Amino acid sequence: MSSLAPPLYQWIDSADALDAACEQVAGASVIALDTEFFRENTFFPVPALVQFTTGDTAYLVDPLSTPCTAAFRDLLQNSAIKLLHACSEDLEVFQHWAGVLPTPLIDTQVAQAFLGETPGMGYQKLVEHWMGETLPKEETRSNWLERPLTPSQCEYAALDVIYLLKVWRLQAEKLEQLGRREWLDDECASLIEQAGRSVESDGQWYTRQRQLWRLDPHQLEAYRLMTIWREGETRRRDLPRNWLVSDKLLFAVAEKMPKNRYELAEIEGVKPPLIKKEGDTLLALVKQAQHCPEDNLPARWPDPMHPAFKRRFKALKKVVVDKAAELQIAPEMLLRRRDIEGLVMQRLANQPLTPPGGWRHTYLTQEIYQALEESSQ
Repeated sequence: MSSLAPPLYQWIDSADALDAACEQVAGASVIALDTEFFRENTFFPVPALVQFTTGDTAYLVDPLSTPCTAAFRDLLQNSAIKLLHACSEDLEVFQHWAGVLPTPLIDTQVAQAFLGETPGMGYQKLVEHWMGETLPKEETRSNWLERPLTPSQCEYAALDVIYLLKVWRLQAEKLEQLGRREWLDDECASLIEQAGRSVESDGQWYTRQRQLWRLDPHQLEAYRLMTIWREGETRRRDLPRNWLVSDKLLFAVAEKMPKNRYELAEIEGVKPPLIKKEGDTLLALVKQAQHCPEDNLPARWPDPMHPAFKRRFKALKKVVVDKAAELQIAPEMLLRRRDIEGLVMQRLANQPLTPPGGWRHTYLTQEIYQALEESSQ
């Protein structure tokens, strides 16, 4: 433990105790949240602890013995700001355990990215930056499913939410000074929207693959269909993706487009158990892609090494980097690489551009059109 004074916390291990805690904080305008979870042999995170606070006392909820109650679900969705740091996996925990997402949301990691050029700042670094305090790190990798938790674990978990409030007060003041609070609200609203669209996001999983340009449209469709199937199955069976079949292996299958089990078995990395359990399904998806009408196939992914692509990508990246430097934020907070590639692909395919929306539209859209026009000549 560090030299910090031990935090106050209350252990919650029953529905009645959780409801009582919810009643105590019901009038708060800001609620700090965090979770501890286990995720090694499941698709969904296994909740091990849920923490929340509105002041100096943290409530530590034991989800192993305490079901989520209607009062806590209401708390997660009342008008109070819900503070989280690096929220993506925490949102999965709340969706899985509580059945709802915490809204309205503020992610302090995103807030920090709008206040400087360091995106992805860890929580302990964030506290050190704003408070000059060093939080303990010893329990970061401890087993949160063990019971009882040690006093050290409980104090660590309590500090995680107590300091979140302290940091946010300072961040919020700075964001207001810079006129960027609306940026943060828009960004965090989109995080909630994305977290709630699991089936739709399954359909876009294939775009994470960096080698799509190597596939022709039929192969691309096969890879897309197989990733959609794999995402749905891993969720249904509650298995880690790679325990079923990895992206790398699905990509290899799409490249080869096997017609039968013998051809499937010849693909490097495809083992007999996979053929026995999932072979027929994979072959059926490949066949479906092979017979897909031309008009329904996805567009061919452009080769990132092709001069026309490289020239336009370089021009757009310069726009983003220059504007980010002017705003003193990280370039990826303006446009991610994937978004830049998407705009270039639209231009090369003579499709209408979908420029960034919200606050980004003001800073980028005109420059994007100009850069694409100049780099096309």
